[in-house]
Amino acid sequence: MQRPPSIDRLRRSLHFVPGANERMLSKALDTAADSLVLDLEDAVTPDRKEEARGVVSAWLAEVDFGTKERVVRMNPLDTPWGLQDLEATMVEPPHAYLVPKVSNLEELTQIDDYLTQLEHRYGHPRSGVGLLLVSTETPQGVLNLPTFTQCPRVVGLTWGAEDLSAAIGAPRNRLPSGEYLDVYRHCRVQTLLCAAAGGVQPLDGVFVDITDNKGLAEECREGAWMGFTGKITIHPSQIDEVNAAFTPSSDDLDEARRLINAFEEAESQGLMAISFEGKMVDVPHLTRAQKLVARAEQIAANLSESTGS
Repeated sequence: MQRPPSIDRLRRSLHFVPGANERMLSKALDTAADSLVLDLEDAVTPDRKEEARGVVSAWLAEVDFGTKERVVRMNPLDTPWGLQDLEATMVEPPHAYLVPKVSNLEELTQIDDYLTQLEHRYGHPRSGVGLLLVSTETPQGVLNLPTFTQCPRVVGLTWGAEDLSAAIGAPRNRLPSGEYLDVYRHCRVQTLLCAAAGGVQPLDGVFVDITDNKGLAEECREGAWMGFTGKITIHPSQIDEVNAAFTPSSDDLDEARRLINAFEEAESQGLMAISFEGKMVDVPHLTRAQKLVARAEQIAANLSESTGS
């Protein structure tokens, strides 16, 4: 399946920017966020949807985002604004749309078909715009999540606990300790596995307590260990912590390179299961090390491009 070009973009941090707030955009442009999500949904009241859509369309046409990915969070299809968001913002298109409250594959097919029409109308490459999905905000979405990567425009899956807890009538989604309740842990794991199975990026959901730096750090570390490649942020103070967590440490990178070198030497002797620094390792360990090094190289290249060095 051919995915849009943005399938391979670096997305350690995807930062939300309210869709009609020039001050917030200006601040966000000065951050180290890899992606900026220009929000036309929850951050905009119904009476300002049209105005915000115009503002975001102008941002896409006129603002220099540098190396940052431009993402637009559209309104859901079951509102009066969803398709209008696409039509207005596709004149100068973003790299991707963040699609909220996805319930079934048919919705994604409708978006895919409409984007294809708009790409033709405005003279843009076919299938050039990707879709990032908030894939667990409805009960139906949770149940249908394994099908979502069948849509060829999908480049990443993330998940949400806030809207889902509201949809099912749950008074909270975390234990007093800060850990997610079982249903939300299930959603987090399913998002990760479905993204991996579908060959798209798994992106961890938001951490809403912007005053709990320790909790954010712990959740980022756990997410990175699980296999998520990035996380959504809702406050500028979260971005550096998130970027650090989803960037391989120098110690991990050094160990990965030593492991790769050890396997290169062992392979010349016909061996693919070896003792390495007190541990028995084989092909899965090599694969993991190669992926870690490749990710570090991608981050270094992205940083070099953003600084012009």
